[in-house]
Amino acid sequence: MERRRPAHPPWLKAKMPGGERYSRIKARARELTLHTVCEEARCPNIGECWGGGTATFMVMGDTCTRGCRFCAVNTRRNGLPLDPDEPAKLGRTIAEMELDYVVLTSVDRDDLPDQGAGHFAACIAAIRAHSPGTMVEVLIPDFRGERALVQRIVDAGPEVIAHNVETVARLTPTVRDPRAGYQQSLDVLAMLKEMAPQGLTKSSLMVGLGETVDEMDQAMRDLRAVGCDFLTIGQYLRPTQKDAHLPVVEYITPEAFADYERRGLALGFLYVASGPLVRSSYKAGDLFIRRYLQARLEPAPEPAAPPAPASEPRA
Repeated sequence: MERRRPAHPPWLKAKMPGGERYSRIKARARELTLHTVCEEARCPNIGECWGGGTATFMVMGDTCTRGCRFCAVNTRRNGLPLDPDEPAKLGRTIAEMELDYVVLTSVDRDDLPDQGAGHFAACIAAIRAHSPGTMVEVLIPDFRGERALVQRIVDAGPEVIAHNVETVARLTPTVRDPRAGYQQSLDVLAMLKEMAPQGLTKSSLMVGLGETVDEMDQAMRDLRAVGCDFLTIGQYLRPTQKDAHLPVVEYITPEAFADYERRGLALGFLYVASGPLVRSSYKAGDLFIRRYLQARLEPAPEPAAPPAPASEPRA
């Protein structure tokens, strides 16, 4: 007997996107043929984020060389040729839109000699040049664990570097492309801290794929062991009904998400965004990170001057 798909619960609802800022970002991205992961991944929070001055741009095309079974992005053995003008177009668009905080991510490009690390770094540099007041978070591929390629991203100096483990160790071979790996992702996050000990790192986990609470606890401990600072946890939603995409095993309740948040904070994450519609790029998380970064940049208050010594009594 075919297993029935669980019905969408009432808490999985998002507002329809709209508003002037949302429309401007969408129109400008279309005009310059820029891709946003907000659209490619069918993110339910697109209206909230774009309307609030946050957007996630996906560089190096809309075709990925890997075939993860949770992802809506197109996949093929070879991606499209890189657009040499993309970094400048991206930088200008972000400046025109007066975006406060951007997340820059990419498809995997295993077909390129440097897997796209140089192009990714050029995009970060262009954002810095055109919009120096914009905070930059990057969500990077694993670059197959090659240190020199990870170093190129670190050297570009984004405020936050994210890399997603996506799911618990047991489910990784089923959920992710065979070229990805749970330990490989942890190794990349560890490299980021080794290369920039004061840098901020972030990762994300999906739930509803058949993981257990104990496995989630272990994944969170593993992330803290490599110094990961921020964590997002969200419900897996099947992109299509195609066999290539995994079915949802379970819809996690808001109460269970709140419990994961408590567990994560107890382990020492600076921030945990955990909820049904949370995604790796999430506006509430961006706001927290923005405030955290601003607090780090503010000069420490001058210490109070010691009281003047009392005058010696006259004889």
